[in-house]
Amino acid sequence: MVSITLICVGKCKEKFYLDAAAEYEKRLRGYAQFKLLELPECRLPDDPSPAEIAQGLSREAEAIRKAIPKGAWLCVLTPEGKMLSSPDFAKLLAGVKTAGKSSLCFLIGSSFGMDASIKSMADCRLSMGSMTFPHHLARVMVLEQLYRAESIQAGSKYHK
Repeated sequence: MVSITLICVGKCKEKFYLDAAAEYEKRLRGYAQFKLLELPECRLPDDPSPAEIAQGLSREAEAIRKAIPKGAWLCVLTPEGKMLSSPDFAKLLAGVKTAGKSSLCFLIGSSFGMDASIKSMADCRLSMGSMTFPHHLARVMVLEQLYRAESIQAGSKYHK
């Protein structure tokens, strides 16, 4: 069984996001060993300078590097990433598994994004589209798409 880790920078507090995420986590566990890691977002002033943002992202990157499972295939969610349909995402994950990777790791950065060093070490960069979403909603969307990809691979009727 494949192992999937979702690393999220920032804590989710809203109950409706937590409930939705928990539902997709439960469903996903039927297909994979799943682990969610929440890392703290660096505290920045209300109107941070570019240098302060860069310093915060660098500190977050240190924690992210430590959290990525050793040997995992890493996919970062970033606006400049590639956009895929759900069936294409399922094919991508199937191909990664066929290539022998049994540990997959997905990363949602903080509200200021993620350090370029993390993006450069990623095996894949995906975009959820050109619209902006709250990070907590992005978490739910990634979990749903992971579940959908696994159910497509399994041939279930979830994806229509």
